[in-house]
Amino acid sequence: MADISLSDAEKTFIVHGVQDDFRTDGRTRRDYRPMEIETDIVSHTSGSARLRLANSDILVGVKTEIDTPFADHHDEGKIEFFVDCSANATPEFEGKGGESLALEIANALQKAYASHRAFDLRDLCILKYHQCWKLYVDILILECGGNLFDAVSLAVKAALFNTKIPKVSAVQEDGGNVELELSDDIHDCTRLSIERVPLLVTLCKIGDHSVVDPSAEEEECASAQLVVGISYSESTDEGFVTMMRTLGAGSFLHTTLKETIKLGVMAGECLNVELLKVLRQEERLGKSSKDVYGFLK
Repeated sequence: MADISLSDAEKTFIVHGVQDDFRTDGRTRRDYRPMEIETDIVSHTSGSARLRLANSDILVGVKTEIDTPFADHHDEGKIEFFVDCSANATPEFEGKGGESLALEIANALQKAYASHRAFDLRDLCILKYHQCWKLYVDILILECGGNLFDAVSLAVKAALFNTKIPKVSAVQEDGGNVELELSDDIHDCTRLSIERVPLLVTLCKIGDHSVVDPSAEEEECASAQLVVGISYSESTDEGFVTMMRTLGAGSFLHTTLKETIKLGVMAGECLNVELLKVLRQEERLGKSSKDVYGFLK
């Protein structure tokens, strides 16, 4: 995370604000900062998205290739996450400064997506034992403004929503050989079912309370952090925790931990609903109604 130097007076001000449920930017302990998201912005990818959460800027591209299933998961596809922290995001990322954080975020995503109930890899299977789709999810952190776990997971879900997989049929011939037939129509694609794809929610313990969407300054004041993966289906109104891990040197009391998890589940469910609403609206409007800016076009 970005290393920000704060005086004792500044830290006290932040802690007292959290205590009174009035943070320095006017939010309550349960509020997220405004965010902007755009999909289908990187060419030569199967899906892409860019998300900006306050000063955190994340770019995600998804590429697909045909691979062989694992022997012990013969009816499943594969998904791998790669995180790169730009040296321009924060001075701490210069050289190899961002490698440990990048690996930590990638591992958190991999663990959160491990459950079939959250992301069913069987949808990526082409022919059992022989062929499957493999998704490479490339994540670039362009700017660091706090709460990277949440921002990255939101951008990844948006990119997966935008991902189009070519329609392929597999035929097993004599001798065990497999022949793949790819549709000639570039628009003949399938979409991933991402309703239950989990989001990561970071909760910072500041004083006696926990807050969602911590800013970089609030992260400096946190004694401990809890990252939870939340999968939620709006159609069935079912949600569950897919992963959980603590960060920092501090700890949570039993009662505080229960309240913190409850807050994380509530935030994760709301984020899932609002994100899908925005993505569906953007797709419905279409790119022709949007003005496109920036270096990515």
